[in-house]
Amino acid sequence: MGETIGIREHLRGAMVPALCILISGYFAGHALFGATGLFAWGDYRAEQAELGQVAAALAVRKQSLERKVALLNPHHVDPDLADELVRGNLGVIREDEVVVPLPETHQNR
Repeated sequence: MGETIGIREHLRGAMVPALCILISGYFAGHALFGATGLFAWGDYRAEQAELGQVAAALAVRKQSLERKVALLNPHHVDPDLADELVRGNLGVIREDEVVVPLPETHQNR
């Protein structure tokens, strides 16, 4: 019976260090393999580079649209841009222009 008490005391004394090792292992595992862990940094860097390229393309598109909006100022509309927009949307031509008809296809009928 004395030997049984000794095992229980050893187990009770080992519970706190074992619990600390388990908790430390849990946090170490998340630090390495978690969503924001060490191994996820490579994925984040690749995604950051890709998003940087998308942001650069969007910045160029934004500048283009801002120039077009500036040309459509209601107080002073750029005549070339207005002409381009109207003719593109309405299909209107001037007297000095020549229209070249395209051959009819089955889709146009």
